[in-house]
Amino acid sequence: MEMKRRDFLKRGLSIGFVAGTSFAINPYKNLMASPLAEDYDMVAIMGGKADAMFDTAIESMGGMRKFVRQGQTVVIKPNIGWDASPERAANTNPELIKRIVKHCINAGAKEVFVFDHTCNEWSKCYRNSLIEDAVKDAGGTMVMGNSEKYYHEVAVPKGKILKSAKVHELILESDVFINVPVLKSHGGANLTISMKNLMGIVWDRRFWHANDLNQCIADFSTWRKPDLTVVDAYRVMKRNGPRGISVNDVIEMKSQIITTDMVAADAAATKMFGKELSEIKYIDLAEKAGVGTTDLSSLNISRIKV
Repeated sequence: MEMKRRDFLKRGLSIGFVAGTSFAINPYKNLMASPLAEDYDMVAIMGGKADAMFDTAIESMGGMRKFVRQGQTVVIKPNIGWDASPERAANTNPELIKRIVKHCINAGAKEVFVFDHTCNEWSKCYRNSLIEDAVKDAGGTMVMGNSEKYYHEVAVPKGKILKSAKVHELILESDVFINVPVLKSHGGANLTISMKNLMGIVWDRRFWHANDLNQCIADFSTWRKPDLTVVDAYRVMKRNGPRGISVNDVIEMKSQIITTDMVAADAAATKMFGKELSEIKYIDLAEKAGVGTTDLSSLNISRIKV
């Protein structure tokens, strides 16, 4: 088991981590650079604590004020789908969510809301993931997603199969939408990352599973692109996703990917995980629909090792 763990870490962090390359010869160079020195399309960071890595990564992207302006309302969508403790990596890292909320408030956000349409009982998911306490400690507001009354019908004009969906009102009413998925294995979609995480903002997910899950994920991704996507790969569930069975399913990778392009985020995260893009069908479908790009070599990427 230990040898397999080392092999996975070696592949994920040196070969598959963003654009399929290792870090620059001087991995600390970007830590010293001014956030205004370059206009990065993506930041990939590894090696530190979840909150500290986000501090460095968002600075490299130009700071949270690049995405959140004074007086705006922000909605943050983590994965809080499961009644599980953080060590099982079924949900997004609570320390990361706490830090993102703080950055939004420091940038001048009027209100910062956090929610998910959970799979397990919502109050247990919110509480046992530790995300509820993290959000409250940071000054944000947890909102329920467990009732159809919160969801409103929207059209998906570019959808091939998914033509409409009921979307949570926070997504419709807030000024800024930040998507914060956790990278993990998934029995149906192979991997769940940023585009798959959007299933947590809609009411009826049964239609997706019954009518070509991969195409529905790609279809919905054409509806609205998040203003910022932060992929949490601090703890990564390697198998038995999306729920997981125990901490034995989890490998600690201590990594994050930050970008405005969900397709690029999912492509980079797939490489980090150690899978081929062809194995994650919705990524190719979304790229063909014009959602984003899998060509990471065309992006200006800041690679940081803490």
